[in-house]
Amino acid sequence: MKHRQAAAAPIMSERRVSLIGAMLVAVGPVSMALYTPAMPEIVSAFGTTEAAVKMTLSLYFAGFAIAQLICGPLSDGLGRKPVTFAFMGIYAVASLIAVMAPSIEWLIAARFLQGVGAAVGVAVSRALVRDLFTQDQSARIMNLMGIILAMGPALAPTLGGLTMELFGWHAIFLVMLAAGAGIVLVVHFAMRETVVRDLSRISPAGLVHSYGLLLASPYFLMSSLVVAGTVGALYTQATVLPFILMGRVGLSPAEFGVGMLMQSGFFFMGSLSVRSLLSRTKAPRLVPFGLGFIAVGSVLIAWFLNAAPPTFLSVMGPVACYAFGIAFVMPAMMTASLAPFPRIAGSASSLMGFMQMGSGLLGGSIAALLGDPVFAMGTIIPAMGAIAIAAWLLWRRLPEPALATAVRHVPENPA
Repeated sequence: MKHRQAAAAPIMSERRVSLIGAMLVAVGPVSMALYTPAMPEIVSAFGTTEAAVKMTLSLYFAGFAIAQLICGPLSDGLGRKPVTFAFMGIYAVASLIAVMAPSIEWLIAARFLQGVGAAVGVAVSRALVRDLFTQDQSARIMNLMGIILAMGPALAPTLGGLTMELFGWHAIFLVMLAAGAGIVLVVHFAMRETVVRDLSRISPAGLVHSYGLLLASPYFLMSSLVVAGTVGALYTQATVLPFILMGRVGLSPAEFGVGMLMQSGFFFMGSLSVRSLLSRTKAPRLVPFGLGFIAVGSVLIAWFLNAAPPTFLSVMGPVACYAFGIAFVMPAMMTASLAPFPRIAGSASSLMGFMQMGSGLLGGSIAALLGDPVFAMGTIIPAMGAIAIAAWLLWRRLPEPALATAVRHVPENPA
């Protein structure tokens, strides 16, 4: 009987999981990228400071990071679908508050709540993959999710810039509200539940055990730190690039949105390259290649931004190199982080996401404290790249741990 269950086809195909997972994981970055072209305009609209508007992004990161630690374990115990519905409801309400915000303080609060709601996408999408797939299949899905994910942030700054110029910055949050409603519909009609409801997983003792297991695993911590140092750098850049490219280089919001295609486009090209290579090699073998591009991008960012006034190419050229390398790192390292923890995949995904978003929050906060966005980017981003490389060098020396527990799946409902 056990052999039959192990050999049975998963309740969702690789393609379906990839598409649903990509939509879920994209809501956070898209909500950030849609908003960034409006940041300088919001400074004028509320008669506030750049530092206050940067807080709308930093608090978004904070809500996203903190909620990661909640929604993942909840999805382990209550199910992936009901938790997704609840948190996307928070996201929708927050979008409405942002539309009607009478002051910068209200907008900061709304962005925090948006981050809380959007956090479910990262936690549940990766947990879905681990619920049903491992190893090469998991890496392929993570890669396909990355390809689709690249399209959202690639188009979002352009859409955000054009929406703001045509309809004002309030309309950007109406677009987010529509996106949230679309995700709820997709989850309701296309996503199958993949875990058995088990409240013991969200009891205080269960949560302590789950997070204790993860925090005690050097294998999990180092692989997650690689992701945090690479992807977290993109989130840090989001807090400074609008002020560098529009404030210093002189791009308009629409030009900024088009210019950001360079970052997302190179990530997209890297993901396509990885997809082709995965048919001939294992995902972990691609990681050092990606880290090499990240190292080159880090050196160029530090050199160009500290040597001369910024230009579009001196900023976005190194950023594109860095983003290209990330595509080679993510599939293997995300799969490695989740692989040993099938029954607490939501908790593992949440903690990995917390580290990823937390690094973005930390980097963005340090950038705000430094004041000068050019100096901040030229210092913080290379440091984050160095941390990711050091974590990988430590991780590759560690043995892969045995599975913590057995996988539990919900059988197909014949109805």
